[in-house]
Amino acid sequence: MNQKPSILALVSYRVFPAQMGGQKCIAAFYQELQTLVQLKLVVSSDNDLTFAEGINCSNYLYNHWKGIYNLRYFWRLKKTIDTHQIKHIIIEHSYFGWLGWLLRLFTKAELILRVHNIEAYRFRDMHRKWWPVYYFYERLICKSANKIWFTSPNDAAWMQAAWKIPKHQCCVLNYGVDVASAAGFIEKQPFRNKLINQYQLNAQTRLFLFNGTLDYIPNTDALRIIITELLPRLDKLQKGFRIFICGNRITDQWKKELERHPQIILAGFVPDISVYYKGTDCFINPVTLGGGVKTKLVEALAYNQDIISVVSGAKGIEAAFCGEKLQLIEDYDWDAFTNTMMQLELPSKNVTPSAFYQDFNWKHIVDKAILSLQA
Repeated sequence: MNQKPSILALVSYRVFPAQMGGQKCIAAFYQELQTLVQLKLVVSSDNDLTFAEGINCSNYLYNHWKGIYNLRYFWRLKKTIDTHQIKHIIIEHSYFGWLGWLLRLFTKAELILRVHNIEAYRFRDMHRKWWPVYYFYERLICKSANKIWFTSPNDAAWMQAAWKIPKHQCCVLNYGVDVASAAGFIEKQPFRNKLINQYQLNAQTRLFLFNGTLDYIPNTDALRIIITELLPRLDKLQKGFRIFICGNRITDQWKKELERHPQIILAGFVPDISVYYKGTDCFINPVTLGGGVKTKLVEALAYNQDIISVVSGAKGIEAAFCGEKLQLIEDYDWDAFTNTMMQLELPSKNVTPSAFYQDFNWKHIVDKAILSLQA
């Protein structure tokens, strides 16, 4: 019987409890991975390990903003590698890539980098003046990794072309979901009725949803677009609608601004987002900034939700997995975007393809990761 692969994984920020898309992507991945490998997960000290159920996990690292201080834990990590005969080191994002490189240098364990987006370009979109420096660092770390696991096929193709990363070192592991099949009209209708009754709306009101981390610049830019571009156009079309905004970490300024508009319902952070995915008619994604896979679109597809998105906001989502559920609008064509919102057929007859639930299932994703280790 073959011995299970032994893995040390390092995470540079809080993922337990997992509330945002990126956190869920990491937490759920290791929850599934630990069933097939000998896993030691080490995370930053701001993690609550009561939410890391079943995972062999420690929380003593400094957050990535103070990452250099983790040099004090170098020998502790090396001892872990030696004691558990670790063969693979996984680094989430490139932040701790330098630490993984040092550990590989002293232990000969293979370095695997898990890339969720091109971080340098994300920092550029956030107007960080030092993003070119990070670009140089990120390229260096990626080129030094033994393997890179991408969540977006677009990012994989870009690195292969721009940074000359060998194709055989790249593997695309989707953002996974726990939903096994598409929810039909009968299953979704009670959730729609619940929202209609809870917010005292007319039964014919069109219900739209936008969800995300609400202090993240691409999402705050989307809020600006919803208020300044979409609402005025939707009002002219004179059809009843409401746009639900869900997510955490909203600033007081944005909260006051959104509450000024009766067409917007600010639900904020909700403990069960599935109620809103199942209860609304359509997910809108006017996000033109940022990279990587938009986890919100993956979740919407999982709940058999129709989606209207600008082209930039849907990068990394392959058409074969969407069927007729995703309607793409050219960036900044807000007339076409709002017209599509109001012309949406209700109730929707489109269904998320079964291929989506196969490829975006966590078990399938982890099986693919294990095959990558053996390659």
